[in-house]
Amino acid sequence: MDRYDRQIRLNGFGAEKQEMLRKAAVLVVGAGGLGVPVLQYLTAMGVGTIGIVEQDTVSITNLQRQVIYNTEDEGKPKLQTAITRLEALNPEVTFIPHSTYLSTANALEIIGKYDVVIDCCDNFATRYLVNDACVILEKPFVSGSIFEYEGQVSVFNYKGSATYRCLFPVPGNAPDCNTIGVLGVLPGLIGCYQANEAVKVICGIGEPLTNQLLSINILDNIHQIFTFQTISANLRISELQDSYGDSICDAVTMELLSVKELQQWLENGHDFLLVDVREKEEWDICHIDGAVHIPMRRVEASVSSLSKKKPVAVICHHGMRSKAVAQLLVQLGFSEVYNVTGGIHAWAGEVDNNMATY
Repeated sequence: MDRYDRQIRLNGFGAEKQEMLRKAAVLVVGAGGLGVPVLQYLTAMGVGTIGIVEQDTVSITNLQRQVIYNTEDEGKPKLQTAITRLEALNPEVTFIPHSTYLSTANALEIIGKYDVVIDCCDNFATRYLVNDACVILEKPFVSGSIFEYEGQVSVFNYKGSATYRCLFPVPGNAPDCNTIGVLGVLPGLIGCYQANEAVKVICGIGEPLTNQLLSINILDNIHQIFTFQTISANLRISELQDSYGDSICDAVTMELLSVKELQQWLENGHDFLLVDVREKEEWDICHIDGAVHIPMRRVEASVSSLSKKKPVAVICHHGMRSKAVAQLLVQLGFSEVYNVTGGIHAWAGEVDNNMATY
């Protein structure tokens, strides 16, 4: 217990609360700007089981705020990269990877395994999905969000408290940080507040932010707490909606496929279509035998020539363009779509060392 000595010494915490952390199972939805500090601190503090829902890859634009990742991680799956770093931080914690987007098809099954949910996503559709699943399963969840220089934190559905729908009855339309930008410290601060609220809920200490919204403006250091009321009808949700207005949250989602898994598919004669969405000059340098070349800008016009019933794996140079195309194919009704993580660059490095690179 030396690792947690400084926590155990705290008046009102002690070995009893530390044991509660050890026995707790927490689900973190998203390993990005908010999720990274949540994961780092809950891991360091000794939460026994941490599940992570994440299907994105590391982008160079992530690094000014998502400090668990390094420059060399660009193009790699966030999920396994984060788990590797977290295991090095605290090998006593058990990590459960969920390499998927949370959707109507899997939300109840995944969330049902955990005691507390921490929502670190960046879109309204997922927040409402998380809310509804937590109400149905009677799970508390800690919510965090950021916008420009302001962050917000609240705790929902805890011991009969208000839900996310009580505070926000209808979805908003705020742009994400890809559009408006973000200072690197802001998600770090809000993520730390989320981790703190989760610890309070798990250990039964302090006063969680139930029926309260904490707002923090980092330019003028103003902290405000707004109160809101429970709407009883929102506590009686008994089933998920058919759709949350976002293809990522609905039943069919994009999956990840590593280059090693792609190699196995090809060697085993798996019946699928491999679509390379790079430009012609890239294709001419190197490509995988059996792939179909459709440049990204021509994919939508070429959809009619592709079977929506056959699995489709999409590949590009590092995995970013293919991710966008894979998400487009999901929206267009393809039933089984995979993004090849790391792209042709990873294939050359991990599968075919003789392949030309650029």
